[in-house]
Amino acid sequence: MLQSGIDLLLAHPMSFGWMIIGTAVGIVFGAIPGLSAAMGIAIFLPITFGLTAVEGMATIVSLYIGGISGGLISAILLKIPGTPSSVATCFDGHPMVEKGQADKALGAGIVFSFWGTMFSIAALVTIAPWLASAAIKFGPHEYFAVTFFSLSLIITLSSSSLRKGLMSGILGVMLSTVGLDQIEGSPRFTFDMSAMRSGFSILPVLVGLYAIAEVLATAEHVDDTDNLQVQSVSMRGFGITMAEFAGQLVNFLRSSLIGLAIGILPGIGGGTSNLVAYSVAKNRSKTPERFGTGILDGVVAPESANNATIGGAMIPLLTLGIPGDVVTSMMLGGLAIHGISPGPLIFQNSGDMMYAIFILLVLSSIAMLALEFLCLKAFIKVLKVPKYYLLPLIIILCGIGAFGLNNRLFDMWAMLLFGIMGFALSKWKYPLPPLVLGFILGGALEVNFRRGLSYSKGDFGEFFTRPISGTIIALTLLFIAISIRKIMGARPRA
Repeated sequence: MLQSGIDLLLAHPMSFGWMIIGTAVGIVFGAIPGLSAAMGIAIFLPITFGLTAVEGMATIVSLYIGGISGGLISAILLKIPGTPSSVATCFDGHPMVEKGQADKALGAGIVFSFWGTMFSIAALVTIAPWLASAAIKFGPHEYFAVTFFSLSLIITLSSSSLRKGLMSGILGVMLSTVGLDQIEGSPRFTFDMSAMRSGFSILPVLVGLYAIAEVLATAEHVDDTDNLQVQSVSMRGFGITMAEFAGQLVNFLRSSLIGLAIGILPGIGGGTSNLVAYSVAKNRSKTPERFGTGILDGVVAPESANNATIGGAMIPLLTLGIPGDVVTSMMLGGLAIHGISPGPLIFQNSGDMMYAIFILLVLSSIAMLALEFLCLKAFIKVLKVPKYYLLPLIIILCGIGAFGLNNRLFDMWAMLLFGIMGFALSKWKYPLPPLVLGFILGGALEVNFRRGLSYSKGDFGEFFTRPISGTIIALTLLFIAISIRKIMGARPRA
């Protein structure tokens, strides 16, 4: 299988060029406050539509890795996280800059970002084939249970407000029902519009919610980040010594395991793993009072964890077809565009592509390490580019991409509609991840529920009496009950 993956990549040499481009663009999108890895993938998804499957996946995978790592640049230099995955990096990264240790902070962040990614890729290669072989035994009852479990995690963990999280998730599931019924083919919520019969394509939805909405939000506060002072940095070697690297190995392994575990759980992601890893590192430290004053431990922990989340989030994506976070939901859309169906049979149906993706993950990590060290000054200069140059270009690229998907204006209008919707929901503090993943998983939830009822001749009891589906549903209900109790208990008493 490994050789077939190598042969597939060698048969498409342009995939290496797209990988370099994707990594560089991902770092830029991760480094600029207001942009994100999700936004970069949303913009590039239409471009990958015209590429081969291998070239398209090379672009998306490298954007993911570059985008997650790039956030450390602005987190350390500006004390503004480029992505939610780099929030905790600010706590000690910027104080190190103030102490004249910018090169050490950036060097440690980049090096341990690389090793955190490599750690998670090794876990992905080990766990994914085993999990896929176990999931082959799944039927519609089990797929419904897994999808239900995933949705419950997404909704309850995406917001401090359970009500808003539920409403956002339900809205996403409702939007997934627009168009022809997947079982019977009858039109639903089409308002006698022929363009609505095919429903909303995933691409305009994702581009609208995560690119257009971000453009509107950034434009609202465009002056807040356009006058930031960015100091120049001169790097000597890797910024840290071998003794400092060796001294962080325990911290690295612990934080990477935390990131991997959190990445596997759907709906949590790097935005949580970096904070958890930082807290654990502080609690396990012999000198916790030094955290926040500018120490290496406070940079290594979050950067190891957020990059280790990458491989973890891809395990449920590739083996079960369930995205672990918003960025992997974008990747699910990219896989669908190129006719690749994630799930238990992916190693049998697309084994060469799977191993090509594994190789691309490794090569993208190496490219990320090389580019961030060799082109660091160039990436720092990009932070100074005024937003009024970037935002119009992003809108144009989004519009071209949405139209090019099916060559119809309806997709452009849908993109704008979801952009305005995403902006409004964000202003009202409604989380977007439940909506996106509810939209993606809503169809699978409905289809497997109806197929399960068909197989059991209308008997709802089989969802609970079958061992795997019954266990997963029971755990899901228990998790929901615990989450509701925790939220209710956290409310201030009158």
